Amino acid sequence: MTQALIVIDLQTDFCPGGRLAVAGGDEVVEAVNAMMAGHDAVVLTQDWHPADHASFAGNHPGAAPFSVTQMPYGPQVLWPAHCVIGTPGAAFHPRLDVDRADLILRKGFRAGIDSYSAFFENDRTTATGLAGYLRDRGVTDLTFVGLALDFCVAWSAMDAARLGFRARVVEDACRAIDLDGSLDAARTAMRAAGVVLA
Repeated sequence: MTQALIVIDLQTDFCPGGRLAVAGGDEVVEAVNAMMAGHDAVVLTQDWHPADHASFAGNHPGAAPFSVTQMPYGPQVLWPAHCVIGTPGAAFHPRLDVDRADLILRKGFRAGIDSYSAFFENDRTTATGLAGYLRDRGVTDLTFVGLALDFCVAWSAMDAARLGFRARVVEDACRAIDLDGSLDAARTAMRAAGVVLA
């Protein structure tokens, strides 16, 4: 076993009609399902926030969604409340082949810190345990797909490369938010980190 497909946050709230919808987010589901058979392992990540999460604009009086504030770990975009634990919006997209997953990794459940990457919280030091899981299974090559390309997918892929995995992002199976040029910035940063964009 060497290859794993890492499906990032393909959840209802990130798809059209959701609370933090990514344009065309639901368009990638069939492509992602089709890719699962070609990998030795499949990992699904799931944004999983308490209602009082510090990254929600509504928990900062007077703050506008998509504004940026300073947290102890650095700059933080303040998002509309999304993927709240136990709500329909936190569920995986209904057409996603969840049964094929070897592991479902929930992230962002600590109220005081956001978690874009599948490997680390946004403080860049608190690990999720995914790297150890993959290494214990002998996985060396990771393919990333899902939502959103310029945030959670990019951060996950760059962390994977930094940790010594071979990391590839299949852009056709991703969609981006593209907040103030974030997509171009993410592509540049991924290439610089050694991530292959396919």
